[in-house]
Formats: sequence, structure tokens, C-alpha cells
Amino acid sequence: MKQTSWPDVAPINQKNYYTDYMKRDDQILSYRLQAEANRDRLVQNAKDRDRALNSNNGEIPLPLDPTDDVSAQSSSFLDPSKIIVIHPGSQNLRIGFATDALPKTIPMVLATKYPQTESDMYEPLPRRQHENPDPKYQYDEEWVKKCEKMSKELMATMRANKLKVPPTPKELVYNFNRRRGEEPEVISQHNDPLQVEWTDVKSLEDADSAASVFLGQQALRVPDDSDPKFKLWWPLQHGQLNEDDYPSKAHLFNDLETVLDRAIREELGLKRSSEWRQYSCVFVIPDLYDKKYVEQILHICIEWFEFNRVSFMQESIAASFGAGYTQACVVDVGAQKTSITCVEDGLVMEDSRVNLKYGGYDVTETFVKMMLVSKFPYKDINLRRRYDFLLAEELKAKYCTMNQASIATVPPVDFHVRAPNQPTYKYQFRYYDEVMLAPMGFYGPSIFDNSTKNRGRRKLVDRSYNAYDVEVPDDPTSAAQLAILALIQPSVTATTVSFTGAPPDQATPSKERTHPFNFLSRADTTPGTSKAPSPAPEGANTPVPPPYIFGSSRDNLNGAASPAPSGRNGGTPAPPNNPLAGINGTTTLPPPGIPIESLQRTPKDLAEERDSVLPVAPLDIAIMTSIQNAAKGDEKKVKELLGSIMVIGGGAKIPHFAPYLEDKLRARRPDLAEKILVSRSAREMDEQVVVWKGASVFAKLPTNDSWISGYEYKMLRSRAIYHKALWQY
Repeated sequence: MKQTSWPDVAPINQKNYYTDYMKRDDQILSYRLQAEANRDRLVQNAKDRDRALNSNNGEIPLPLDPTDDVSAQSSSFLDPSKIIVIHPGSQNLRIGFATDALPKTIPMVLATKYPQTESDMYEPLPRRQHENPDPKYQYDEEWVKKCEKMSKELMATMRANKLKVPPTPKELVYNFNRRRGEEPEVISQHNDPLQVEWTDVKSLEDADSAASVFLGQQALRVPDDSDPKFKLWWPLQHGQLNEDDYPSKAHLFNDLETVLDRAIREELGLKRSSEWRQYSCVFVIPDLYDKKYVEQILHICIEWFEFNRVSFMQESIAASFGAGYTQACVVDVGAQKTSITCVEDGLVMEDSRVNLKYGGYDVTETFVKMMLVSKFPYKDINLRRRYDFLLAEELKAKYCTMNQASIATVPPVDFHVRAPNQPTYKYQFRYYDEVMLAPMGFYGPSIFDNSTKNRGRRKLVDRSYNAYDVEVPDDPTSAAQLAILALIQPSVTATTVSFTGAPPDQATPSKERTHPFNFLSRADTTPGTSKAPSPAPEGANTPVPPPYIFGSSRDNLNGAASPAPSGRNGGTPAPPNNPLAGINGTTTLPPPGIPIESLQRTPKDLAEERDSVLPVAPLDIAIMTSIQNAAKGDEKKVKELLGSIMVIGGGAKIPHFAPYLEDKLRARRPDLAEKILVSRSAREMDEQVVVWKGASVFAKLPTNDSWISGYEYKMLRSRAIYHKALWQY
């Protein structure tokens, strides 16, 4: 008798079963939506034809070629004049239609009513120690020594290159500036042909509404002593969301949406939001992005702006499109971040991505700081004040250079201070090597003020986590970026915690180094690393590649283990499956009673420590690390990438920037000196708009499967990016 009342299920015939799951086009969402859209257009065309017949009293118009029907409709569907291209940055927003030759450039800032201005709320920049009246001693003594050392090295290099060096240039500059700073020349307002038009705060629409703001250049021209007072808000800083200055996440996202909304209305002329449904959008995002940022942008574009479709593009891919390069190492020097990425055949090489937190603004601040040490006549300059910030940017753009021949003389120059409700003051000053030492901070970033750049990180917006394992962060990572972080803090690659009872900084002796890159001075030394092998943060079994080893003629990043002082491949790696293996491969067990599993660091712990380290490294080291991680030990690929380095971004517009970088790289790799080539963007295009131009070229492509429609977003939400992005999201 049967033991149960459940019916018997016959086993499947293993020789004869078949399924067509995901084998037909109509089962794929993107194909199905495309077919539905074509069918809807055909139905609409038929209705329009019937309506035309009725209105023309039965007169039938000339028949169209049926083969051109679909192509004509698809071309109108992809009309480039209906596509908006947006490229936001820390300092400037570039926006325009895909058919525009050049974008509109707007400062990425807005001004709202506030009880205090930013100059009242924060300490002056550059930061000073006011106890000592001598400007040379108002700054950190170690910083002053670094600048003096750089100055001596620069003078020695100039003498070696047989360039003229004045006998006592520092004393000449110091004495001249001290005399000229006492009595500036006063120019009345009617005699100043370049007087500034300040923003009239009474012209604000609906002054009682909290939504009324000034945007861009208008915001920067709001007087600091206005009534009522206004505060400047920058939604993006250092290439990421500005969590430090904002009190809440809602305020941050609202300001980001307001900047984009006002730019579309005022710069593109789309006043009515009902028109926006006819437009699509190509949005440019960083190479190393935060997924929460990308998802929020998609939500703003689809839900708030109601764009027809949205597509995302990475900065380096857009730069290669704009310059017309199929293979390049893209070095994008922005205002507050510098990104380095290798691109090949229209795809980003993921392990080559490097994101450094310094840029042109750091050069501006350091230049002003150095000039104040040299008795700059305008002693009260404060980059927190709007007119002083614009003045400092003007001085940097006019005088900073990386050409040694241009600082052989010490010429007197002048500048004008134009403040609201005050006459114009004309100052004269001299400069010597300050105009070159400040941009040289790209190769010695310790002279930059990096104290507050990582403050507030993850305060408002948490990192993204895997949908299936909520304890595993899934923001994109890069082996090159991890190598840069490991040079600064080697413990970021350790997967176990110390069981000796010592704090982490004592458990990792190499962390106590005063300068993380001092191993570069000798070819036979290597950076200290942790005792444990370094698996990837995602939890894979493949160890993380060690940092790039400089000075050897044969460089190899095989990713086996931490490098040793000798040997081509850096020595014998520890067994990757043994998390407690020591340097010599011996196993060290924890004390009795402590399970080994408790010493394992989770992916969340590793991500938190990576976020706590500020990625700052010399530019030439970062480029070599990026290329070496992209090549993965292939020497031919290294030569190809070294010969196709493209420098873009506003921070790279300093005169002689590319040749100086080329000389630095040749000094790093003298064996490949003939292969190294650093060029600016092709076709004499402005370095600041190359990325936007490439995104506009991408928007005009007739076939593009990366568009995300509103229907797909409502069905899949942020998962639509995973299915539609052109890279591994």
C-alpha cells in the first residue's frame, strides 16, 4: 500500500528534456521594450495617416518608401538636439545639448540665505598661526623646511641646465614686497575700466522662499557684506559628495538637484519642466564612483526631472571619445581631484583606476601661502572670501608655470583687489620660484594642505552593499588604487588583526614612517607591507598585486605577494590560503582559546579602513602604478601605454605641464625613455571640455544599448544600471 496520498511524479527523461529560457529575443527586457516601442510607433503612424486622409477630403499623399519608415522613426527617436549632456565637477558644471560645439560652463555652487557667510564661519585660508607676526613663522616649521628644500633643489637643477639664477633672489623679493605692501595705490571706481558687477541680492525672485537661490557666477559675485547674508554651498568636493559641509543628506541631495535644475532652465532655455519629458540625458560619472551617488543621479533624472531616457558614461571613456584615441592612459587633473585610468578599445581597464585627492585648487592655495611667506603685499587675503578666491585663481592662471626658463628673472608685476563697496586697490609685488614650487606639489603633495579633505567621509551617505550579502561592500575597487593606499598605510591590505595585544600602529612597524614614498630613493629597497598576504577586498582568493617597484629595469606586477628586495618577481609568496602565515611562510597561531575565525577582518572592516586613508601620492608614481597594474606584467603593453599618455583637465593648463611630467616619467623609467610620450588632447581642444565633448559624441551614436528608460527604472529601480551599463557595474 502507498505510504502517502501525494501523487507520484514521474522522473524527467534525462535524454530528452529541453528549455528555451532566455534563448529568444522577446525574453530579454531591452529587446522586448525596443520591439514594443517600434510597434507603438507603427500604430501611431497609421493613426496619423488615417487622420491625414480624413482632413484632406480623401486625397492620399504620396506613399513613402516602406523600407525607410523604421530608420526615419529611429533617427527622430535619437535626435541629438533632444539629448542633454551633463558633466559635473567639484568646481565647474558643464552642460549642453549633444549638438552644441562647446558646453556651457557654470561654477558648481549655489548661494542661499544664511545667518553667517563662509568667511565668518570658518578659519581663513591659507591657515595661519597668528601668534607670530613674521609670516615665515606663521606656518608649520616642517612645511617651511620642505619648501626651502624644494627651492634649493630647483636652483641646483637650473644651474645644471645652465639657466640664469639671480644671486640673492629671495632677499630681493622679500624686500620689494615688504616696501610695496604698506601703501597700495587707490583707484576710484570711475577710473577702473574692469570693475566687477556684484550681484544685487534684491533681485532674487521670491525672496521669502527658501527655494530662491543664486547659481554659479552670480553666487560667487554675492557681496560678503550683503544684507541679508548668503552662504555658498558646494554639493561636490574632491570628486565626491560634500558630506562635511552639509547637515543632512536631504539638504545635500536637494542642493545637487537644484544646481542641475537651474542650469537646465537658465543655461539651456528649457523653462518649463513639461518639456523635459521629450529630452534624454547622458551623465558623466567618475571612473572610481560611489554607487549611491550614481543611483541618486538616476533617481533625480528619472523621477524628478522625468527625462525620457538616461545613460551613464565614465570620464576616461568620454575623454578617449573626445580626443579620438583608441588606447590611452588618461590623466585628468581637475580642480580638487586627479584621476588616472588606462583605456583600451573603448573600455576602462578596471585595475588601473587611480583617484587622488588633489588638483588645481591645492596649487592655488599653496601658491598664496608661499607668497605670504615672501611678504605678499596683500596680507589679509582669505580664500574663504569670494572676491579673494577669484583673485587667487586669477593670479595662479596668470603667473604659475613649470618652465624653469621663465623664472630666471624677478620682474615686478601688479594686481588689483576689487572688493564690494570699496575702491579698487592696486598692489605691486615680485615673485621668484613660488610660481613653480606650487605646481611642483603634484610631485610632492606633502606641501598641500590635506588635513580636512577626508573629514566627514561617510557621515551622511553610507557605502553601497551587495544585494545578496548585505555585509559585503560592492563599490568598485582597483588594484592600482589599493597599491597607492598601501604605500600610505600598509595595514589596508592585511586580512587579519593582531593578537599580540598591541595597537594597530605598533603591530605594523612600517606604518611609522615619516614619508611613505622614501623607498624610491634607492633601487634595492621596497615598501614595507603587512605580514599577511593581501587578498582582494571582494573576498576572492586572488591576492592583491603589490605596489609598483621602482628602479629596476624589469618591473613585474604578478600579484603573487608582497615584493622582496631582490628577484625579478619579488620573492616567494606566502600560501594564499593561510591567513596567519608570516613573512617566511611559517604559521603563527593565536593564543589558546582564541579562534582563528575571530581574527579574520571582514570586507566591511577593510572598506572602512580604505575610506579612512586619504589617497595622495606623487603624480608620476601614480601614473606608473596605474600603467603597471593595467599591463599585468606585459612589457609590451607597458610601452604602448607609456607612449600614449593624455593629460586633460583644467589643472593641467599650467604652462609646460606636459613636458615636465614627461621628464619626471623618463627619470622613473630611463630604460623606456624613448617610448614615453605625454601629449595634450588632440585637435587643439580645450583640456577642460574634452570629457564633455566625448560624451556628446557618444550621445550621437545611432546604436546605443545603454539607455535606461523610465519604464525600466520603475520596474528594476537601481538594478537597471547593472543591466544597462557598458562596463561591469
